[in-house]
Amino acid sequence: MPLRHPSTVLFAGEHPFPFLPAVDHYAGSEKLIRKAMALQAELAEKCGGPIFDITCDCEDGARAGAEREHAEMCAALIMSADNAHGRVAARIHDITHEHWREDLDILVRAAGTRLPFITLPKPCSAADVATQIAALRETERATGLDHEIPVHVLIETHGALREVWEIAALPGVESLDFGLMDFVSGHHGAIPGSAMKSPGQFEHPLVTRAKCEISAAALANGVVPSHNVTTELNDLETIRNDARRARLEFGYLRMWSIHPNQIIPIVEAMRPDFSEVQMATEILVAAQDADWGPIRHEGKLHDRASYRYYWELLQRARATGSALSAEALARFA
Repeated sequence: MPLRHPSTVLFAGEHPFPFLPAVDHYAGSEKLIRKAMALQAELAEKCGGPIFDITCDCEDGARAGAEREHAEMCAALIMSADNAHGRVAARIHDITHEHWREDLDILVRAAGTRLPFITLPKPCSAADVATQIAALRETERATGLDHEIPVHVLIETHGALREVWEIAALPGVESLDFGLMDFVSGHHGAIPGSAMKSPGQFEHPLVTRAKCEISAAALANGVVPSHNVTTELNDLETIRNDARRARLEFGYLRMWSIHPNQIIPIVEAMRPDFSEVQMATEILVAAQDADWGPIRHEGKLHDRASYRYYWELLQRARATGSALSAEALARFA
């Protein structure tokens, strides 16, 4: 009997959890986007695939009055040969801005076939997100696109946080991203500026409440929780520690970066421990040999509940560039 792959056995009938690169790197100008694409390709060659996404910023990156030109530039870069792995996305303007529909039209018409996702900023409700998703689907149909583009949603307003569970449950939502700076600013000085950076961002009760609620809503609905940026650009250990705390204390599986220096420390912090990857491989190999029935490993019982955990851990390891054994690659690639 041929060995059955874990993806066909462990989650039969369930919507698969999306596995995204551990970093979402934001770039606003053509120069910075091109620089990010070169780094993405360089690291992908070393790690066997892209370990970070790039998001072209049509919101904060565009000069007032030059929104169309900026969106067209982003679309052209997404379609360029320099986008070697198809992991270059875009953030459009928020729903209150007059240009958001034109952003969608330009990006989908010119680059819809290669857009891995579109990010929606500053919604104030689930209805706002639903409106923009409906417009995206309409544009996809009008352009003859044969698939739906996933949506990432920035949770950075009081209203979005209040309805975060409804937002996470909307069809097409793939990631919930915490917008720390706008969230703190929206409290009119009630939250001190120190909560925009570490250690305050991991200690202030109103901020930690938001982080927990976003992460819980995302994970319960099969959506990836993505952590806010760190303001530190040079101290690699501070960057790594921020990402580590986001992952271990708040359950975030992905994090934004705004400078190339931040990418590797974040990936390293999000990467599963080598010994756990090794254990996951051993358990999954034994489970596959037993056709996914219960097994004993190092004196402990394992069944499909733990198999699911270790299979997803192995997927995260590969997405973060961890070296997998030849047997793991042969059996589970």
